[in-house]
Amino acid sequence: MTRVLATLENEDLGWDGKTVLAGVSLSVASGERLALLGKSGAGKSTLLTTIYSRLLGRIAYVPQDTGLVGPLSAFHNVWMGRLDDHRTARNLRTLVWPSKAERATVDTVLDATGLSGLGRRPVMNLSGGQKQRVALSRALLRGGDVVLADEPVSAVDVTQGAELLARLDETFATSVIAMHDVEMAKGWATRIIGIAGGRIVLDCTPTEASDADIAALYV
Repeated sequence: MTRVLATLENEDLGWDGKTVLAGVSLSVASGERLALLGKSGAGKSTLLTTIYSRLLGRIAYVPQDTGLVGPLSAFHNVWMGRLDDHRTARNLRTLVWPSKAERATVDTVLDATGLSGLGRRPVMNLSGGQKQRVALSRALLRGGDVVLADEPVSAVDVTQGAELLARLDETFATSVIAMHDVEMAKGWATRIIGIAGGRIVLDCTPTEASDADIAALYV
């Protein structure tokens, strides 16, 4: 049964007293895949973080800056997805001396995102695309009801990006993702949310969004 997970009703969104998006009305239902489209600075991140703040349950979140700790290994960064599942003593032990079972669990996720053999490598020594994969691996390990991500595949090619989105679909029933690639978004999403001029100007299925509708988002 479809459930409404988050709702915004004619709300102004922003930060530090500055309105970024005005009059936002939007709902997110279970089972949807929402792609947020718009040029840089349009307000995609603002909308994404607001939706995140309204959701209940177990949520995985991938920020645009990936939120990784550079000196720590890929393993430790991915394991952060489960930090709140364990007590402090367990997490400190894992930081210093991960068990074989813990490493194997993380390695399975790293294998799924194309990072086989890189679990012990410091994240600061990885490429931009590899860092995005680590952040997505952290989300996959966390699991949950919904994943929200801010341009999570912008540093990989189209084929790899589609594969990573498919991995998210296998784990999460509902997704809200700010995207940079229009064609990828149209091929993945069940719903397109277009932002321009400080407002949501497009809310429809990919097949309902014309080329002119999409182009108007980037003027």
